[in-house]
Amino acid sequence: MEAVILVDEHDREIGTMEKLEAHQKGLLHRAFSILVFNSKGELMLQQRATNKYHSGGLWTNTCCSHPRPGETAIEAGKRKLIQEMGFDCELTYSHKFIYKVELDNNLIEHEWDHVLVGYYNDNPEINPSEAMNWKFMALDALQKDVAENPQHYTKWFKMILQQPELSNLQIA
Repeated sequence: MEAVILVDEHDREIGTMEKLEAHQKGLLHRAFSILVFNSKGELMLQQRATNKYHSGGLWTNTCCSHPRPGETAIEAGKRKLIQEMGFDCELTYSHKFIYKVELDNNLIEHEWDHVLVGYYNDNPEINPSEAMNWKFMALDALQKDVAENPQHYTKWFKMILQQPELSNLQIA
């Protein structure tokens, strides 16, 4: 069983719950999203494996998941980055935001999403049970493609791309 950390509207821990149950009930919980850039300022995208419990086959940020109880977002981010993308890099905290969206499979994401940023110039070694593809993409080309083909991207990633903090990042 993989547990998520349930939180209140101020991101204070109030308990834990099995991950799938939290998504079925749409309960607010802590999550993280990682944005890894290369030295050209391009963002590494991941295409989620089709067997994921939601949003399979969609393009999204480099890595995302949920911290385990007792784990910080950065510790969890490093763990999942290695598990999903096969590499580790320094991660820094950018910001957090709250969102609630309906997903496929009758699931609801209601998350305090902690956005983490890293830098990496090599090719990842993706875990095929997590990701089926990856690519680096310039932010302007990415914004254009998301506008033209929103159905190809995860709902939370489209929200991250609209965050004002993204334009303040030192990415090149």
